[in-house]
Amino acid sequence: MKKSATLLSAAVAIGLMTGGASADVIKVGVIGTMSGPYALFGKNFKMGIDAWVAEHGNKVGNHTVEFIYRDEESPNPAKSKALAQELLVKDKVQYLAGVYFTPDAMAIAPLLDESKTPLVVMNAATSAIVQKSPYIVRTSFTMWQNTVPAAKVAKTNGSKKVAIAVSDYGPGLDAEAAFKKTFEAEGGQVVEAIRMPLNTTDFGPIMQRIKDSGADTIFTFLPAGPPTLGFVKAYIDNGLKAGGVKLMSTGDVVTEPDLPTIGDAGIGILSTYHYSVSHDSPENKAFLAQIVKDGGKLDEVTMTSVAAYDGARVIYKMIEATDGKRDPAKAVDAVKGMKWVSPRGPVSIDPDTRHIRQNVYLRTVEKVDGKLINKEIKTFEAQPDWALSSK
Repeated sequence: MKKSATLLSAAVAIGLMTGGASADVIKVGVIGTMSGPYALFGKNFKMGIDAWVAEHGNKVGNHTVEFIYRDEESPNPAKSKALAQELLVKDKVQYLAGVYFTPDAMAIAPLLDESKTPLVVMNAATSAIVQKSPYIVRTSFTMWQNTVPAAKVAKTNGSKKVAIAVSDYGPGLDAEAAFKKTFEAEGGQVVEAIRMPLNTTDFGPIMQRIKDSGADTIFTFLPAGPPTLGFVKAYIDNGLKAGGVKLMSTGDVVTEPDLPTIGDAGIGILSTYHYSVSHDSPENKAFLAQIVKDGGKLDEVTMTSVAAYDGARVIYKMIEATDGKRDPAKAVDAVKGMKWVSPRGPVSIDPDTRHIRQNVYLRTVEKVDGKLINKEIKTFEAQPDWALSSK
């Protein structure tokens, strides 16, 4: 057995002996992109969790809940696994949470069964993640969940020939498979499928391939952050938008913080997604008001904030159900079928997949009162992860 595994096993044994209803502090380790090019999304993890704690306090019964943050910066499975081990062994956390990138979640998953630790995924979106351990629950989204509606919208809106362009890793491959399967079943044709390395910065050649394909529509997925802005600007600057080639994406490609940089040329871009800052509901207004009260800026709010806010709710429920004991099976069972109204709309934890069911919204970029927003124009209710569910 490797030294790290031995240390982890020893730490778990100590935790099992000392954890229980008498514990004063329940520690939650949050692994997120707190620095680097994706720092905004790690910051949103913290904004969402802070909003939950501000509203509900830092205690569950007799137990104080403490969130401990670690920085994964970018896709780095080895580092993410080491961070998780450090949180488990050194900090003796009872729950893990966060995780922006799929490869990092996959690297952490093998530690969960050994350490008897639930993981609440607050972003990583590959469907298979929840299958890697029975102790994983997801409060974010999956690519199948957001992409199946996108393919249906494309066909309804008259698209006949689509070029697919996705980042070449787990979520991108899921998005490609989901769109292709759904669009072709609706009678459409995929004329080009391009997989782009995660470090791609020059999208000009990709736009030329799409032009040459004769596609009337592009469907794309890239992880929210610098690459998405580059892709959308290349789509505009290379004349595809002006030439009538439509762009359909999941909402990762047009997150609200990027809209001012994209500018008015982005007006009319369609996307399907589970959350917009502009979502009109009392729950979302209260959530955003709390973020502002805590010192956050509305122009920086992204989807990871609401996933973290809801993830904190799930963790509190787990702590309540186990009365502070380290009992991952009981903790996870307690949230299967759980339902509530989130800032994004009505949601539930699917008891079979442990993935969140939620509304997915068709949005269009519009200018309202001088500000670009993703305006919701249609709702696909209670969407499951179509890759794992037949319902």
